[in-house]
This record gives sequence, structure tokens and C-alpha cells, in this order.
Amino acid sequence: MSSTPQKTAIEDLYRQESRRVFATLLRLLGDFQLAEEALQEAFIAALKQWPSDGVPANPRAWLVSAGRFKAIDALRRQSRFIKGLDDIADSIDAATPDYAGLADDEIGDDRLRLIFTCCHPALSEDSRVALTLREVCGLTTEEIASAFLCKPSTIAQRIVRAKAKIRAAHIPYQVPGAKELHGRLNGVLQVLYLLYNEGYSASAGDSLGRMDLAVEAMRLTELLLQLQPHAETMGLLALMLLQESRRDARCSEDGELILLPDQDRSLWKQDDIRRGASLVRGALLRGPVGVYTIQAAIAAVHAESPNAAATDWAEIVGLYDVLMGLSPSPIIALNRAVALGMRDGPAVGLLHVDGILRSGELHSYHLLHAARADFLRQLGERDAALAAYKQALGLVEQTTARRFLAGRVAELESA
Repeated sequence: MSSTPQKTAIEDLYRQESRRVFATLLRLLGDFQLAEEALQEAFIAALKQWPSDGVPANPRAWLVSAGRFKAIDALRRQSRFIKGLDDIADSIDAATPDYAGLADDEIGDDRLRLIFTCCHPALSEDSRVALTLREVCGLTTEEIASAFLCKPSTIAQRIVRAKAKIRAAHIPYQVPGAKELHGRLNGVLQVLYLLYNEGYSASAGDSLGRMDLAVEAMRLTELLLQLQPHAETMGLLALMLLQESRRDARCSEDGELILLPDQDRSLWKQDDIRRGASLVRGALLRGPVGVYTIQAAIAAVHAESPNAAATDWAEIVGLYDVLMGLSPSPIIALNRAVALGMRDGPAVGLLHVDGILRSGELHSYHLLHAARADFLRQLGERDAALAAYKQALGLVEQTTARRFLAGRVAELESA
């Protein structure tokens, strides 16, 4: 059956708005499972009604209203078997305004409330991240598992445990007050950082990034900055803006990946660069300096260099040294190794990359093997470079990156 324009519009709306609708339904209904079922029922109702009636003027609010109605109806049907559900249905019905009165800003800010619920300190760090990426961003367990190099079953268990903890501990669905906000900020910033990263460089799929996730991450970070002008919030927003400034230059017209040194810098968005650089300076002056501010400072060095050859790699290495002192990790060590290779030559870069490889921590991380392959290629070690590129190709799931690595393999095989 061919798809009607209305059905196509509903499918687009689901991709763009379903997690916002879910967040509001969760606030209104107070239960993850009930809200998820209500979301699905609302879109089923839209598929039945909108092709004949047309898309309403405020589709997001219509979906919230339809989902709430379906949930109340389901609770009342189940109340014949489970005592107390009828009272819950009545309280939800009485507390919820008509959909026409639901403001877009109120519905939009529900995602911020949901993030703080998912990032409550009563949950473990791993559970906070997994639950937020699943419920706020709509990533599948497979996508989250790919981003964290672990099994989907592990991610699923973390999400189930987190929901059970929220229910058992009666964790409130709200943005904390000023006294609590500072202590809970770091967990939220971490999730927004991961959300933006998935939006900028998708872990899997045909698209290099997911613009909807990147835009939402930036919007929520702006909201946080308005709530509390913390240095690290400024740093994170700066990092997002500086990364986002390069989006249009990352792929050729036919969809092929273009690495940073080869990008057409005239395509970089100067407004984003100016604001990002200004936020970096503000964050450094305000302090205390954290990992997002330092990463933003690194991005600013790249963004403000007139060309690749003029990049101040000595400053970048120094900033990575600071970053390693603040938050040592194998990923940061790999980025530092690449910077060392750019400053001191491919042999030095390879030495450091091989040290990380021997530690075994990033053995299944395709970017480590790709970096190693590139240094070997620069050193004229064709066979070793070819083997490393093939190893990277076997680990990557993102289509654009796969094509790029396959091209490097073909180039070396034909040399």
C-alpha cells in the first residue's frame, strides 16, 4: 500500500517528536511503562485519524492529549481486575489540561525534567547514561551498546534496573532546585555530551550524524545554562557549537567523508565559531575548568586556524596533557597520541598508539586501528598499514566511515 502524504508526515513526526511527547506523557502519567504504551497508542490513533481529518495545527499537543486519554481508558479497563487503578485514572484526568492549553515551551521543557530524573544520583552512572539515551533520545539498546562497546543485553539490564529504582525510590520528575542543581549537574552534562556526540558522529547507520539529536542536545544545554551559568555548562555548549560549525564540510556532495585537514574551511560556520570561542574564554575566566572546557579549547584551536598547516599542535598537545590530568582515559590518550604524531611526526604518534593497543583497552575501537594505519601509511609501511585499515574496517558499523576505510584499503591494495 502506497504511503499517503499524511502517513509520511506522521512517520517524520515520530522521528522528530516522539521523545518529546513521551517526556510529557511521563510527567502526566508518572510511569515509564504507561507512558510508553500511551505514546504508541497516540501514534496509532494518528495513523487512523489524520489521513482523513488532516494533521492538526498543533500535532505534538494532539498526541499528548490522545496518549493521555488512551492511558486513562486503559487504567479504567484494568481497574476491574486491579484495585485502585480507577482512582489513579481519575487523578490523572483531573490534573491534566486540555491539549489546546498545552504550551509548546512547557512540553519542550519536559525533556529537561526527564533528563534530571534519568540522571538522579540514586542511579549508577552507567544506568543514568543508558536510561537517558534510551528514554530521552530514543536510541535503541543496540545503538547504545555500540557506543559503549558492550553487549545489548547489558544495556537492557541497566535500563530495567534504573526504571525499577526510580519507581521504588519515588524519584520525582522535576528539575531540582538551586541547592541541588549544582551537585547533579555533572551527570546531566555527561549525558548531553554523549547525546551530542551521537548526533554529530552516529555510532551506526547510513547517516554520518543525527541532526535531531545534536540540535536537541544544544537546546537542552542552552536551557541548563539559563538555569545556572556554570563554567562547564558554558564549556560544553562551546564544544557543541565549535563542532557543529564544521558539519557542512564533513562530507562531499556525494556523501563521502572528508577528514578535518582536508575540509573546505570556507564552509565552516563563522557565527558558531565566534560564539563558541567566546564561551570558551568565558568558561576559562569563570572556572573551575573541567573536561568540557578543555575539549572546547582544543576545538577552538582548530576552528580559529586559517588552514590545516597553521594548526598549533604544540598548544593542542598541551591541552591534551591538561585533559589527561583531569580525566585520564584511553580515548583521550589516543587523541593525544594523534596530536603528538602531528607535532613530532608519524613515528612518535605510532609509538604512542602502539602503547595504547598493547594495553588492550581499545582493541575493538576502530578509530585506534585507523589512526595506527594512517601513521603506518605515512611511514611507508604499506602491508602493515593495509592490515590495520582492514582491522578498522571490520570493527566500524557506520556506513560513511566504512566507505572511507574501504577506500583506503583499495588505495593501498592497488598501490
